[in-house]
Amino acid sequence: MTYSENLWLFSTLLFGIIILPGMDMMFVLANALTRGRAAGLAATGGMMLGGLVHSLYGALGVGLLAKLIPVLFTPLMIAGGLYMAWIGVTLMRSAIIVEDVGHADTRTNWEAFRRGVLTCLINPKAYLFMLAVYPQFLRPDFGPLAPQAAVMAAMTAGMQLAIYGSLALAAGRARRFLIGNGTATIWTGRVCGIMLVVVSGLTLWEGIRG
Repeated sequence: MTYSENLWLFSTLLFGIIILPGMDMMFVLANALTRGRAAGLAATGGMMLGGLVHSLYGALGVGLLAKLIPVLFTPLMIAGGLYMAWIGVTLMRSAIIVEDVGHADTRTNWEAFRRGVLTCLINPKAYLFMLAVYPQFLRPDFGPLAPQAAVMAAMTAGMQLAIYGSLALAAGRARRFLIGNGTATIWTGRVCGIMLVVVSGLTLWEGIRG
């Protein structure tokens, strides 16, 4: 797999994971519906900063592992691939339904931003992503890790802005889609699960071949 193919695969999987309904998406929508587009965009900005923090500790973890204990990098990559496959199968068998967006109790856009950061940082989906998915794409064989991590962090922030920002700007329609179309949210989760299984298979092949 080339570096360009690696980035394309990462961006595809990133899109599937971010668009999957969860804490971050519901927080952005709640703020946009309760206090308007500006509040939704402020919450989106908070999510982006939280995502950068996740990217930073993910990159530091992979970098330390590759430098201090390089012999463990491939076995842990294989273990991460198996864990990613398990998450994918779980999503394929799940039925994600959004019953209610909820009401945001933020009073200012600054508070929406700060709580957006916190919501992103405590989101278990983000930790699963950093534990099982992120290390599969940050690879020493593609060169120095710092430039790779910077590119992936920028891609993550850009994808959050595109998806959550769009939801904030079209909050009313987004709510009707999420709540009134359970089939769409269920299949979003299942497609994301399929993508995780496919990527885990590629990861395991790379690890075993390596």
